[in-house]
Amino acid sequence: MAYTDRTARRALSREIAGTIGLLTDEHDFRAMRRYRSFAFDDHTAYLLQVEALLKTRASQGTHTAVALFDPEEYAEFCTAAGLDPDAAASRGRFTAELAANGPTVPYDGRPLTELLPVLVDEAVRQATWEYTATLLARLGTCATCGEDLGRAAFTRASHLLRRVLETAPPGNRHLVCSVSGAPETLVAVLHADDEIDGTPHIDEAEALEFTSVLALGLATHSPGGLVMRITTPSGPDRIHGWRLRGYGLEPLTAGEVFDAYCTDIESGDLVAPESNVDYCAPPDLGDDHRSPGHHH
Repeated sequence: MAYTDRTARRALSREIAGTIGLLTDEHDFRAMRRYRSFAFDDHTAYLLQVEALLKTRASQGTHTAVALFDPEEYAEFCTAAGLDPDAAASRGRFTAELAANGPTVPYDGRPLTELLPVLVDEAVRQATWEYTATLLARLGTCATCGEDLGRAAFTRASHLLRRVLETAPPGNRHLVCSVSGAPETLVAVLHADDEIDGTPHIDEAEALEFTSVLALGLATHSPGGLVMRITTPSGPDRIHGWRLRGYGLEPLTAGEVFDAYCTDIESGDLVAPESNVDYCAPPDLGDDHRSPGHHH
């Protein structure tokens, strides 16, 4: 059956993916209100309209991604590109740039209140990775052998992460790596849930950020640590920990893991331990603290 022009265009519209640049908080929303072409004056009403549009596009079979719209970055983009910031077309150009290079989350029917934290986490993850990648690149090369120090540290961190996962007991693993430094502490999170065959499923973006933060801590010999929580359908959760030491990971004793989890960071006071949780010494990584990686 031949398509009419209207039905053909409707069919084609379902083939076009789109991205919506979203103003997630009131502060950013107020910043955009200085543009007369920005038609909204209430942030709550704006979010409701965005969610309605997302639902409509989904009902029509159209894929839509959501990106964080940052007013400051938008203004800088318009200045660099010679665009009028007070124009809907300029906002569309900026959103297209976000779709190509920025963090996005596909709309999957979830309420916007559930999707927004995922989007913010994705943006934080990318920003952390870009920041650590920049710092690793600035380390330059070794004066003794000429090896790229940032690349060597990343290789070392990848090896350590692989050993942590390979030696961990079965279960769903939640890992947190923190590295202290100026201007603030960097924190990365990695989830590694067991597949049916027992192999861990890892999100590549999470793994990249996690490895980069660990690599920066190793390369700069910064204070830091790695904690792994293992959850299984039966039995208590198990918590293991390591501190960054030299060019490797030094295991914490069960008592040190308990102290770390049961001490208030700000006051130093003891807090009650969680129920159904075992604080354990970690498995032996079988690591010599030197190889692979740079160790001049």
